[in-house]
Formats: sequence, C-alpha cells, structure tokens
Amino acid sequence: MFKRVLIAEDQETTSISVRKTLEELGIANTEYTYYCDDAYTRIKKNANTEQPFDLLITDLSFEEDHRKQLLAGGVELISAVKAVQPGIKVLVFSAENKAAVIDELFKELGINAYIRKARNDAKDLKLGIEAISKNKTYLSAHLKPMVKQKNAYEFSDFDITIITLLSQGTLQKDIPLYLQQNNIKPSGLSSVEKRLNLIKEVLGFTKNEQLVAYCKDFGII
Repeated sequence: MFKRVLIAEDQETTSISVRKTLEELGIANTEYTYYCDDAYTRIKKNANTEQPFDLLITDLSFEEDHRKQLLAGGVELISAVKAVQPGIKVLVFSAENKAAVIDELFKELGINAYIRKARNDAKDLKLGIEAISKNKTYLSAHLKPMVKQKNAYEFSDFDITIITLLSQGTLQKDIPLYLQQNNIKPSGLSSVEKRLNLIKEVLGFTKNEQLVAYCKDFGII
C-alpha cells in the first residue's frame, strides 16, 4: 500500500473525506493542499529524497481566488508532476464525466485511476486506491460504457484547430509551425499526431480525410 500521499483539492469537505478514506485503508502519512502550485512544489521538493510521495490524488477543476496560480488545474498539475517524478501514481477524483476527457487522461497523461465524484464515491475511491497499489488501472464502473462508446468524443479547441487546418489543405507536418506562430500549445508534431490518432481511434476512422469529412458533416468545423 502507499506510504506517502498528497491530496490536491480546493474543497475542504472533499479533502477531509478523502483523508478519512485513506485512514480507513491504513494510510496515515497524508498531506493536502488547496493549490496546484503548492502540490507541484511539494512533489518536486521530495521527488529525489528517501520519502517521495508515491500517490497524487487530484481534482481537475480548481476555483480561482486572489492567489494567482501558474498551474491552473489538474491537467497542468499532472503534466508538471510527471515531468519531475515519472513513476508517481496518479488518481483523479473529479466530477468531470466527459468520455473524451477521461480517455485522454489515461492515454496522454498516463494516470492510473479515475474516480468520479458521485454517489458511493468513497467506496469507489477505496477500490481505485487498492487497484493501483497492485499496479492495475481503475475507472469507475459506471463510466466504462460511456468511455467505450465510439461517438462519445468531445472535441477540444485544440482538436478543432488542427482539423480545420487539415481541411484547409495544410499538411500534417506543417501544422506545428502554425501552432508555434500562434502560441498554441502543445505545438510539437508528436502531440499533433497523437491527438489525431486518438480522435480517429475513438471515432473508428483510419484516415485524416475521413475525420475531416465527419467534422464537416456534423458542423464541428
């Protein structure tokens, strides 16, 4: 089981509930913070010590307040944390239920578990923690059918931008230049390729032309 856990959650009642669940699992060494920047700083500081954090539990959405943050939410936090401590396990505990978002967290950021804040989420949280402690991945049972549905994809602004460029005749290899010139991140060719491959996989397409036609037909671009 995990030895040291960090909770990044801006809602105090939720943070208390998560800590209680961890205590019931026999995990006593837990810390918490309300801000993503603080979570990142703590993990980075302890990454190369004898007692690094071995599990991060984080929400995706963090409410803005008077304190300006460099890391605005859970996605940015996970990405930053993975850069300094690639081996850390990550459990996302969020109300988000969009299949495409959840799928991307597993495929792009390599999270280990996703628990949706809902009825019986304390029980679900225990199951998720136990699963990833055994090097398994975990997804809340009621989310699995939705994630598997091929038409459950939610297009992001980034998706729409790169697909629009393709529809205008821009070659895939030239898209990064446009992204860089317009300060759109990520802007690497690898990120563009991964994103397009993910969308095509979810929608069941094999070619970019099929994806462009689909997006035109449904008014996405």
